Amino acid sequence: MKAGQGVRWGLRAAALLAAGLGCPATWAADPPAWTAPNKPFRIVDNVYYVGTQGLAAYLIVSRQGAILLDATLAENARQIEDNIESVGVPLRDVRLLLSNHAHADHVGAMAALQHATGARVLASAGDRWALENGRNQGDTNYGVQPFAAVTVDEEVADGQKVRLGELELTAHLTPGHTRGCTSWSMTVNDRGTPRQLLFLCSITVAGNTLVGNRGYPAIAEDFQATFAKLADMQADIVLSGHPETTDVLGRERRRQAGEEDAFVEPGLLQTMVSDYRLRFEQQLRKERNAAR
Repeated sequence: MKAGQGVRWGLRAAALLAAGLGCPATWAADPPAWTAPNKPFRIVDNVYYVGTQGLAAYLIVSRQGAILLDATLAENARQIEDNIESVGVPLRDVRLLLSNHAHADHVGAMAALQHATGARVLASAGDRWALENGRNQGDTNYGVQPFAAVTVDEEVADGQKVRLGELELTAHLTPGHTRGCTSWSMTVNDRGTPRQLLFLCSITVAGNTLVGNRGYPAIAEDFQATFAKLADMQADIVLSGHPETTDVLGRERRRQAGEEDAFVEPGLLQTMVSDYRLRFEQQLRKERNAAR
């Protein structure tokens, strides 16, 4: 990790925790940034940011069409469509829609985008029920947050390769935040250097009940397995569904200011896993003690 990056992550993580990022129960209403427009930009190689200021959507472009990862809130559908077209990709060229995890702030616009593009939707088996029933699963402190139901065209398994033209993404099942939370990895060409890029599914507890979760009994065990799995993975670039988590927009500003490697941080994944695993363990102990 570069000098100062660990400090930046520590400060950012503390701020995100204080704000309750990713935990709907902490908000009386959605944060304004979640629907605030953001000019799309190229992150690296053929990967573009097409989301809003507070919710990410990533477009990955090939000569045979494009893949869209995540769709943010329902009210952002038109913004996402405009951003896709503004980077030169007609909506009809979006061939695949990938789900990161089935929460309304990440798949709320998926049904609208499925209709607008005609793309096939791919998701893990663990999140299929939530997507096709239009509601999050499991016991939480914020209840049910409905969204437009999405037809899943194909389930993806752990380690499965998803290909479109020259693109190849690998699915990594990382459940806990949801039953089917899926991280996606790919190799990108960064100015002649191959980099491992990881689209990380959320690893925050974020209002989930860890002890006695009737809707998701194995949640604690899934979180523990996910932390162990991610700790063994390597990534040069880490991108997230909430852009603040990996400072996506801040990194772009730094790159515009001349820091060419602003998105490259090989130690970030392990730092995040260590930090969020500690927070998970603290919450698990708290709930176990309360249940005695």
